[in-house]
Amino acid sequence: MNREPIPNVLKDRVLVFDGAMGTEIYRRHVFTNRCFDELCLSLPDMIREIHQAYADAGADVLTTNSYGANRLSLNPYGFSEKTAAINQAAAALARAAADAALRPVWVAGSVGPAPTAGTDPVQRQGLMAEQAAALLAGGADFILFESLPTHDAAQEACRAMAALPGQPPFLLSFAVLDDGSDAATLTESVESVLAPLPRDLPQPFAIGFNCGSGPDTLLAVLEKAVRLTSLPLVAQPNAGAPRRVENRQLYLCSPEYLTEYARRYVDLGARAVGGCCGTNPDHIREIARSIKPMQKKRLEVRDIAPPAEVPLKEPLPLADKSRLGWKLAHRQWVTSIEILPPRGFDFNDVVAKAALCHRRGVDVINIPDGPRAAPRLSPLVTALKIQELARIDTVLHVCCRDRNFISLQADLLGCAASGIRNLLFITGDPPKLGHYAFASGVFDSDSIGLATLQNRLNRGVDLGGQAVEPPTAAVIGVGADPNALDFDREVRRFRAKVEAGAEFAITQPVFNTDALLRFLDAVQDLNIPILAGIFPLASLRNATFMKNEVPGVVVPDAIIERMAKGSSKEDQRQIGIDIAREAVAAIRSRLAGIQVSAPLGNVGTALAVLEP
Repeated sequence: MNREPIPNVLKDRVLVFDGAMGTEIYRRHVFTNRCFDELCLSLPDMIREIHQAYADAGADVLTTNSYGANRLSLNPYGFSEKTAAINQAAAALARAAADAALRPVWVAGSVGPAPTAGTDPVQRQGLMAEQAAALLAGGADFILFESLPTHDAAQEACRAMAALPGQPPFLLSFAVLDDGSDAATLTESVESVLAPLPRDLPQPFAIGFNCGSGPDTLLAVLEKAVRLTSLPLVAQPNAGAPRRVENRQLYLCSPEYLTEYARRYVDLGARAVGGCCGTNPDHIREIARSIKPMQKKRLEVRDIAPPAEVPLKEPLPLADKSRLGWKLAHRQWVTSIEILPPRGFDFNDVVAKAALCHRRGVDVINIPDGPRAAPRLSPLVTALKIQELARIDTVLHVCCRDRNFISLQADLLGCAASGIRNLLFITGDPPKLGHYAFASGVFDSDSIGLATLQNRLNRGVDLGGQAVEPPTAAVIGVGADPNALDFDREVRRFRAKVEAGAEFAITQPVFNTDALLRFLDAVQDLNIPILAGIFPLASLRNATFMKNEVPGVVVPDAIIERMAKGSSKEDQRQIGIDIAREAVAAIRSRLAGIQVSAPLGNVGTALAVLEP
């Protein structure tokens, strides 16, 4: 199968690298007293099987089983004379698995650090050059220098590549310190290892980071690296630190946990993600399922002009669209409470909760669409029943994950026909593993594209340029994430949402009010009403879950410590309410309102936050 050069591919889409080789070999009862690299000759079927498992899991890049296959490291096992054969076999086995896939899959020739004891730079360069040449001869598409400790080691790798004909592509990946507390590599800071390389040397097409004590450690490194290099970045964390269980070294980092961090890496700007020690095909399968659906080219709705014979009409003013629109237009304080659709089809409980909110003076009910990609009753039906039976307006989330543009337009027209006027457009969480592992993401567009589409419908033209009579009159809402790792990118996207037609916004739950105020300062010139997401923590366990498992939410350690002071669940719930009230008081003067979540479905907790 034809494969583009991998440097070109990284410019267009995010790739998924495979996971660990050594731990997979160990899982197959091959103990560490053997030379794992030599297994390419003595147990080739096992190595090919591991590569095949990663390819089947969705990996775009397979890494050869040759990390320690340099002449000096092979010598204690008596295999130094087989250096070329081992490396060529390693590449050929990965190549066979890659070629068996019904899609382009690349092979990375793994070269680990050359031993420093008793060697000088020239010797180390020779060791790496010999290994790289054999890997390329065996079918590797590029060379991956793994676990580099220093900038000097990176220069030695570049000089090794200079000795090879044809300037083959290569990637430099630095090992992250297990501690990781100061976002450093093994012996040098990120700033040091990413210092410019001498111009007379061959240059890598990408920079990577691997290993570390877990995905959080590597995230801290990546946050610095994105500001220090313009090269594509590759992130391959360990599956946490190994733990001894019944005399075995096991990694307990779940595939979903690693995937949440993989998404953060991509949001931060990484062009490839994968795994290092302790990761396995299950981790890579979950990463691939989560990342790949969002990499397809999305339709740029804003670039599609309507036919000349279908003129765009003037949209209805915000104040005339709905009660929420009127309050937003007149800058009146808005209160909203989030209620999840039920898991079954009995909507009586959510209607009762919404009616209680209405009696307590809440303005609107916020209805999420498949939060965390979990199936519930149709949010559109839920919103309709709440408006009919509880007599309170709703804000309906509309996400891109599950429907193509034909279905999305049908639903938006359905909202207009049903009197559901307030819509919040979000991209949505990718499908996850679990009870619905067979589900696929659609993602024809993102939230910017959906806002553009609704704006066109509000002006009497659908996506295909057909007239819509009468035009819809939806209030267009969008999300905002003041805690975004790439703050500048979030601000740019928010500005694009407003340009697309957004008329109000609701933020992710905010626990750090300084982060929210910084975001408000950055977008204040847009003069768009913003509601802050407020989440009253229900317990210490709830706070820990929000901190560690929910992307886009940052819970400061001080709040965790404060929640821990509660001696009972009720005490902790009250502390959570107090924290939420304090946050509202600190930011109220800068906002159009608040959207309060009901933790664990407890509307009483949300209402308590609104009490004076």
